[in-house]
Formats: sequence, structure tokens, C-alpha cells
Amino acid sequence: MHNTQSEQFKQGAALAALLLLTVLTIAGPTGLLSWSESSQELDQRNAQIALLTEKRDALKNRVELLDPEAADPDLIGELLRRQNVIHADEMVVTIEGE
Repeated sequence: MHNTQSEQFKQGAALAALLLLTVLTIAGPTGLLSWSESSQELDQRNAQIALLTEKRDALKNRVELLDPEAADPDLIGELLRRQNVIHADEMVVTIEGE
């Protein structure tokens, strides 16, 4: 009889462990119920990565245009004028706002 109680206890413990695993599989932090939330988060992160990649590529292009060996003259002129740096032979024309 003692052996049967021990066996029942083992079966009860195994059943409790199985139930706990089932609950965690369904409602745990990485369970089925949080799957859609994780999917939405993944979509947001992918959109963020795409935006940052686009910004990085634009900056990379700008750096390449500023390469001292082959700088883009239009970009250099734009940057110089934006910082109010002009050559002695250039004229500045100001336009009054409307």
C-alpha cells in the first residue's frame, strides 16, 4: 500500500508539472497569447530598422560626396553658403520676405 501512495504522489507531481507547462505555453511571457504582441513588436522594429538604414545610406552618400579626393562642387558650394562663407568675387543678393 505504501508503494501505491508513492506512485500516486509521483503521478500527481507529474500531472501538476504538465499542467504548469501547459499554462506557461498558453499564457506565459513567450506563450501563444503573447505571440501577436511579439509579432507587432517585430514589425515595429523592422520598420525602425528600415528607417535607420535609409538615414544611414543618405549619410553615407553625403560622406562620399564630401570625400577630399573627389568632393562634389555643388554640395561644397551649398555647405559654404549655408555657413555664410563666400568668395571675394561673389555677390550676395538678399530678398525681402513677403
